[in-house]
Amino acid sequence: MASYRIRQYRDQDYDAVRTLFAHGILEHAPAGYRHFLHSARAQLGLLVFFVAVRAAAGYWVLGLGAVALVLAATWLLVRSFSTSYVRQALSTDLCDITTSYLRAPDSCFWVAEAGGSVVGMVAVAPPQDPAERGVALELKRMSVSKDYRGQGVSKALCGEVLRFARARGYGAVVLSTSMVQVAAQRLYEGQGFKKVGAFSPSLLGSLLCFQIFHYRCDLPGHTAAP
Repeated sequence: MASYRIRQYRDQDYDAVRTLFAHGILEHAPAGYRHFLHSARAQLGLLVFFVAVRAAAGYWVLGLGAVALVLAATWLLVRSFSTSYVRQALSTDLCDITTSYLRAPDSCFWVAEAGGSVVGMVAVAPPQDPAERGVALELKRMSVSKDYRGQGVSKALCGEVLRFARARGYGAVVLSTSMVQVAAQRLYEGQGFKKVGAFSPSLLGSLLCFQIFHYRCDLPGHTAAP
């Protein structure tokens, strides 16, 4: 197992953190595309589209070509969905990490360092949901380099967030993760998180059969939320 340490973010980590985050999000685009292709809604829609084009044009080859164009366009939409999310994050809280997480109240940002390089990251901040403010903190921006997955880095980063929230008297930690991030879901569930909701983040997300899962971990010593 590789040696690493968890420490607070420093300004010199800026480029490495932003690159790690972008790569971590974009690598899930193929999984999102496969999920769309495997959904019953997508398969039925493609079949109906093929039959309609075949009937209108009179050639099955044209029908297959039309379906291929739809599949290519769908991949571009999935990729655009991911890149838009990355751009939004890099232009907001990850644009000024120190101000967003180290100077803001009840917030922090940690990195995992190995061999002098940043190989993991996680942040914590008050949640956007007004109903959770003052009750819980939100785990955000979790990402670990591919070469260091399965070595306890994610678990250690998650533990920092849980300890941080507990030390400040909060009763829970909440987070959101996508339906295609199966390994992340297993990690969070192993740390005591429970799925408490799901939603599509946009109309495009609904069309792509894509959902975001909400998780919550009630901390020991506090009454669980109803």
